[in-house]
Amino acid sequence: MAFFKNVRRLLGATVLTLFFSLFLGSCNKEYNIPIPQTVQFEQNLSAYNIFQGEMKNLVPSSDFYEIELSSILYSNYAKKQRLIMVPSGTIVTENGNGIPVFPEGSILVKTFYYFIDETNETLGKQIIETRLLIKGQGEWNVATYIWNENQTEATLENNGLDTQVDWIDAASDSRSIDYHVPSQNECVKCHQSVSEVMPIGPSLRNLNREVVRNSVTLNQLQHLQSEGVLNSFDISGISSIPDYNDLSVSLSDRGRAYMDMNCASCHNPDGLSEAEKKGFDFRFETELGDTKILKKKDLIIEMMEEGRMPDVGTTVIDQEGLDLMREYINSL
Repeated sequence: MAFFKNVRRLLGATVLTLFFSLFLGSCNKEYNIPIPQTVQFEQNLSAYNIFQGEMKNLVPSSDFYEIELSSILYSNYAKKQRLIMVPSGTIVTENGNGIPVFPEGSILVKTFYYFIDETNETLGKQIIETRLLIKGQGEWNVATYIWNENQTEATLENNGLDTQVDWIDAASDSRSIDYHVPSQNECVKCHQSVSEVMPIGPSLRNLNREVVRNSVTLNQLQHLQSEGVLNSFDISGISSIPDYNDLSVSLSDRGRAYMDMNCASCHNPDGLSEAEKKGFDFRFETELGDTKILKKKDLIIEMMEEGRMPDVGTTVIDQEGLDLMREYINSL
C-alpha cells in the first residue's frame, strides 16, 4: 500500500522551513527544553505487552485501560486509541480539574490509525504510530514507535519521519496526505508545562464524560474509580469540557473547547516560553476578556488558514476546525 512507502518530502520540507522561518519567526525554532532520559525505551513496542492477541487488533491487555476524551487534539484526521497503565498497587490521584497525579512507572499510550475505508470498517486499519509517555524518577519520558507493513510490530523511532497515507473517508472520497510523525524534540515542545514534560489530554475535566463499557453507559471517572485506577473522591466537584464537534453545545463553548485542546498547551501562562510571551491564554476556563482572542481575531484565523497553527503534528489544515473557529470568532 502507498501508505507504507515512506515519502521524504525534501523539497517541500525545505520550502516549508524557509516559509516558517521568514513569516512565523520564533514559532518554528528549536527550543532548549530538556528531553527527559530517566527511562530506557525498548526497541520494540511488543515488549510492553500493551495488546493481547494480534497487535493489529489493538485489543488492550488486562493491565491497560482505555480512556476517551470529550475534546481531542486534531491530528491530520487520524483516529486515536488512548490507554493508561499504572503499576500494581498504585493509583492515579485527583488533582482538581487538571492533569491528575500519576504514580511512578505509569504509561500513557496513544495509537494513531486510519480505517482503510471509513464506510466499511471491517476492512481493517492502517496503524501508523504509537506514542508512549512513561513516568520515571518523577519525569515523563516520550517515545514514538512506527508500525511495520504487516502491522505485526512497531519499532522505536525518535527522529520523526514523513510517510504517505491513503484512505477512503466517510463520504466515500479517496484521500491522500503526507503524514508527519513528530520527532522526540517536537513531542517535548508540545508536552511541556513550565519547561517540564507533561501529559496534555487526560485532564479530569476532559475525562469527565459518559462512556460505554461492557454495553453499559456510565461516567468514565466513576468507572476508573471502580477499576481501582483512580482514587475515590466526589466527582461532582469536577468540571467538564464539551465535545467541540457536538452541535447541541453552544457555539461559544465549542469554540473555546477547540482552542483549549488545539492551542492552549502552548498558549497559557505556564506554556511554551515564546508562546506565553504573546499573551494569549486559550484555556477553556479563562474569561474571554483575559484570553486576548478579541484583540487578535483576524490573526487567529489567518494562522489557521495558512496552516501555521497548530504548529506541530499536522500537515493538513483542519477544515472543520477552521470553519468552527471562523463561525465562533465572527460571532464575537
